[in-house]
Amino acid sequence: MRAAPAAAPATAPVAVVAPPRRRRWGRSTTAVVLILLGALLAPIAVVSAWAQGLVDDTDRWVATVGPLSDDTTIQAAVTNRITDAIVDAVNVEQLAADATGAVADLGLPPLVSSAVESLQGPLVNAATDFIRRGVTNVVTSDAFSTAWVEANRTAHAQLVAVLQGDPDAIASIDADGTLSVKLTTVIDAVKDTLVERGFTIVERLPSIDATFPLVQSSDLVKLQTGYRLLHALGTWLPWLSILLLAGGVIAAQRRSRALVVAGLSLAVAMLVLGLGLTIGRSVYASSLPDTIQRHDAALVVYDQAVSLLRIALRSGLVLGLVVAAVAFLVGGTVAARSLRSSWSRATAAARGAGDRRGVSTGPVGEFLYQQRTLLRVVVIAIAALVIVLADPITPPLVFWTAVVAGAVLLLLSLLARPGAPVVEPDEKTVAV
Repeated sequence: MRAAPAAAPATAPVAVVAPPRRRRWGRSTTAVVLILLGALLAPIAVVSAWAQGLVDDTDRWVATVGPLSDDTTIQAAVTNRITDAIVDAVNVEQLAADATGAVADLGLPPLVSSAVESLQGPLVNAATDFIRRGVTNVVTSDAFSTAWVEANRTAHAQLVAVLQGDPDAIASIDADGTLSVKLTTVIDAVKDTLVERGFTIVERLPSIDATFPLVQSSDLVKLQTGYRLLHALGTWLPWLSILLLAGGVIAAQRRSRALVVAGLSLAVAMLVLGLGLTIGRSVYASSLPDTIQRHDAALVVYDQAVSLLRIALRSGLVLGLVVAAVAFLVGGTVAARSLRSSWSRATAAARGAGDRRGVSTGPVGEFLYQQRTLLRVVVIAIAALVIVLADPITPPLVFWTAVVAGAVLLLLSLLARPGAPVVEPDEKTVAV
């Protein structure tokens, strides 16, 4: 009888270990580099676009420098400059000396002649005060605001010629980088006012040339040499910065996390630009030449000149924070998934409560659910177009566009309802 074969020894199950997942350092490095370059380029792009807007857009230029005419510091500085120009042109001191000398030579007693000659200083002060009151009345009137706006509007038409070094331009850039606007129109209005008040001597004066400095910086001289480059930078740098940030997000393995980083990087870049403007203000104030009599007026001009730039950087800051917040909400973190689950449970409970009361979105809700991805893309695209096409882009615009888009997306998710589940027939059921 053949013996039964020996049983094979039992073997322990061998655990299959999956090969370790290789980290794609190439994609991660590319994403980091692209996002970093885009964030570093963002402040330069914002400044370039701001500078190009001031050069190319007359309305933006007027909106920037127009409010200066209503500032009391600027009005005082303009009043001093025009008063000094008229006093120098009239030569008030010489007129007072001639008048007192002529009276003293009339054979008056020595005591009286001495008293008359001592009136020279008060006469100069009285004439100067008279001129100053006339200038003040003009500068503080609506006529000055109109003349100031029109002068700057006309000056902007020749701003390109200024940057090209045209000597016939209304505005001029000196060798030290001072951008000035001529006050000829305002001075003519002052002369008419003084004539009406009896100071007819100004009628015989030639045209008085006086200017008011808007900006003083050596960078303006550099800007003259880089005028053509300004157009290219202002047009393409913003788009290049956006493309670099977007490319970094696309190249990343975890795109939602990369989008959070991109948004926060943009926000930090705008904070750095704001800090740079604050430091630049102090540097600008300390570098003003001695020819600038009113440093406070120069700082007012600086603040007004960069006002639109500050709006632009604040818009970029808000936009970066909004993008980071949206990317976080759609990301895969535990907190994000918990928030989305809570909203899904809330919408399901609301739909259930509506169904029990006979309120339902019906086929429309099912359609919204089926097309939910397309609808989300459309809403986000419209919000992006609103921000991109706005001129100018402001922080409230970015914030409220994001709020409205978020509200629409939440409303769509509330109205959408999954279709009824399809019940498949049991394969073992036999039809009779």
